[in-house]
Amino acid sequence: QKSLAEGFGLTVAEAMWKARPVVASRIGGIQDQIVDGQTGILLDDPLDLAAYGGAARSLLEDPARAEAMGREAKESVRHRFLGTRTLMQAIELYERHIRRQAHEGAGDH
Repeated sequence: QKSLAEGFGLTVAEAMWKARPVVASRIGGIQDQIVDGQTGILLDDPLDLAAYGGAARSLLEDPARAEAMGREAKESVRHRFLGTRTLMQAIELYERHIRRQAHEGAGDH
């Protein structure tokens, strides 16, 4: 994913969910999705084709490393980006708000 500008990289998340390590630009939301060297490889310059080729080749030449990164990538998506996580965070936020309101309301009596 050699983006020059990117918010949340849906293609990055999809590849990671399919247990694939991603070679991508260290740009925008992509750098928040990939942990360099753990769930993929981040490139500082998206126009550096030699670096991109070298990163891709390093994964192709070391399938065990690529597979381990892919597993980590899938777990990262599972724990950080799935809709259920967002739903659970919203529920926790509402619960904190309700508790705070109940606590503040109890002091009014």
